[in-house]
Amino acid sequence: MVNAIELREITHYFDGKMVLDHISLNVGKGEILGLLGPSGAGKTTLIRILTGQLAQTSGTAYLSGIETGKHAGKTRRNAGGASGRAGAPLTGMMTDDCGLYERFSAYENLHLFARIYNVPRSRIEEILRAVGLWEARNTAVSKLSKGMRQRLSFARAVLAGPQILFLDEPSCGLDPQTAAEIHGLIRQQKQAGVTVFLTTHNMQEATKLCDHTALLNGGVIVEYGPPEEICRRYHHQKKLLLRLSGGENVVLPHTKEAAETVADYLRREQIDTIHSTEPDLETVFMELTGRRIDQ
Repeated sequence: MVNAIELREITHYFDGKMVLDHISLNVGKGEILGLLGPSGAGKTTLIRILTGQLAQTSGTAYLSGIETGKHAGKTRRNAGGASGRAGAPLTGMMTDDCGLYERFSAYENLHLFARIYNVPRSRIEEILRAVGLWEARNTAVSKLSKGMRQRLSFARAVLAGPQILFLDEPSCGLDPQTAAEIHGLIRQQKQAGVTVFLTTHNMQEATKLCDHTALLNGGVIVEYGPPEEICRRYHHQKKLLLRLSGGENVVLPHTKEAAETVADYLRREQIDTIHSTEPDLETVFMELTGRRIDQ
């Protein structure tokens, strides 16, 4: 089976500086891949290469078996799309900077793109209702909240039924409830068989949504795999967190050597609570790079 996305030794330089260093990845059809890394790690650059906005310095990239760049026209459209409609775009994209027409209403924005992709007008109502914006359909984009703009940007990305969806920091700056709504929309696309390429620096988002994650730092993939499996590889990071009766917090390594310390606290009846803390993607990233992912 042909992968939805395939990267082979993608390298890119910008002003003489290497931004991406021999990136190789495969993303299966219907999978959510999370590319995680801090600002400047090369996430957006990679999306621009995959969507034909930027030509890589070296290496090859394929979308559904078609090489990007050389066959840019072919990568824009496919034989059926997720909607089964001939001529549907192969890819859809949602960016953090939105890219919507500020003076147009929510409906007018989607109507413009519906005409470009020959999408029936009935689809506009369908997708606006799906993202919870039907009641705001006549509101100008300039008057929409940040969360509503993000949902409209998502609606535009999926309007024509793409097979591959690129989401660049889709929940950046959103409150938890609105972010959860965006996550629900992403899961619906996966259930419909759409492949999702997600860039984020939100580790919790990646853990909740992604089938596989790639940790990117300085243009290099430093770790790859299912989120839970990556964390298990760094089990040595597991800790014991003790809350003592005097209000003090004590963190101990999860080792045999710590057992006597815990036993001593217990004998003296000094422990209010005790918990084990599992390593998460943030912990793993810090061990590998010496920095936080949101730095």
